[in-house]
Amino acid sequence: MDGQHEPAGRAPQWRRHGHPWWNPRGDEERRPRWPWPSTVLVTAFVLFGSTFAAHAQEGERAGLDPFARVLLLVAGAALLWRQRHPVPVVFGTTAATLVYLGAGYPYGPVFAAVAVACFSAVVAGHRRAAWAAMGTLWAGQALLAHWLYRWLPPSGDPAASWGQELVVATWVVAVVALSELARARREQWARERAERAQAARRRADEERLRIARELHDVLAHSISVINVQAGVGLALLDSDPEQARTALTTIKDQSKEALGEVRQVLGTLRAPGDAPRAPAPGLDRLPELVEQASSAGLTVQVEGKPPRLSPGTDLAAFRIVQEALTNVVRHSGSRHARLRLDRNGNTLRLRVDDDGPATGAEAGGGGNGLAGMRERAAALGGTIEAGPRPDGGFRVLAALPVDVRHPDVKQVGRTTDVEQE
Repeated sequence: MDGQHEPAGRAPQWRRHGHPWWNPRGDEERRPRWPWPSTVLVTAFVLFGSTFAAHAQEGERAGLDPFARVLLLVAGAALLWRQRHPVPVVFGTTAATLVYLGAGYPYGPVFAAVAVACFSAVVAGHRRAAWAAMGTLWAGQALLAHWLYRWLPPSGDPAASWGQELVVATWVVAVVALSELARARREQWARERAERAQAARRRADEERLRIARELHDVLAHSISVINVQAGVGLALLDSDPEQARTALTTIKDQSKEALGEVRQVLGTLRAPGDAPRAPAPGLDRLPELVEQASSAGLTVQVEGKPPRLSPGTDLAAFRIVQEALTNVVRHSGSRHARLRLDRNGNTLRLRVDDDGPATGAEAGGGGNGLAGMRERAAALGGTIEAGPRPDGGFRVLAALPVDVRHPDVKQVGRTTDVEQE
């Protein structure tokens, strides 16, 4: 290692320290900027305001000497570090303010620096430290105004009224309350941002799953038909060239259709805001699906007619039937399947049976067909039952809602084993 890169799994050195003042837990990785403008503004306000207050309280309080101005400058300049070190700053400004008041200097906007430091500490999450600093400020000011004033300048200064202490206490409570309100609001904004980001990630994951299901259903069915027809063509290439030509024609047509559907699915990735150029397949294409299965050597007997369905249910029903017939072609020794369509109230029941036996033949699939069917049904609030029959065949039974008004709302479906007949 040349020392130019951090070890794997660890954050860079500049990211592991100095969390932003608005996020002490370190969710943000950038260090806060130095608050020069606000610090200069507050410091200038405190200095000029105290100068005017000194003229107004001349003869009552001690005049502003260089030491007083240094205290005011220190209290204001300390705010420059309030985002990086909020706890030392809030206690430092409190100490400078108490020293300023204990020296008998005039009242004025000297409390402004403490208020800003308290606000920064509370928003940064150091609530107890801010409360302790403000409590220390109030207690120290009360101690100075009602007991220590006898031994502190200016001489002859009377004790402060309790009404004045009530004003100071109210000011302290108001500063803390406003700081807590700002902290709660910032935390709410942070939660809302996190929830929006999580929702966006969830929508992206759901969209990826949807596209994966579409691609699997299209490719699994088409490639299964192509695989069967390629085998037929190879077997009959010498003995029956005409039949081999028919098989090759079927391969050409099926591959062209598969490419068209794949382009349609991938088109949603390139331009997600555009409407699809071709309508999504539905049960109106059932005769075409039966003909494709027939070209793969599977005879499909259809019972019932598809009812009028919502677009989401129509697509899911077509894909479920397509995948079920593809599985018969790939995994069953039977060359005959039965498809039954039945509407019961607001539920469409699809049943695909074959007589087996299972062959275990594979056509390059990854075993995601049944999982995809279950996901499609569950997304609509329906169910899928799939499993072997007692007589050696296999059954896929789907129950889907006929009318889905909000197809984007995901509901948890129920998956059970096939019922014994």
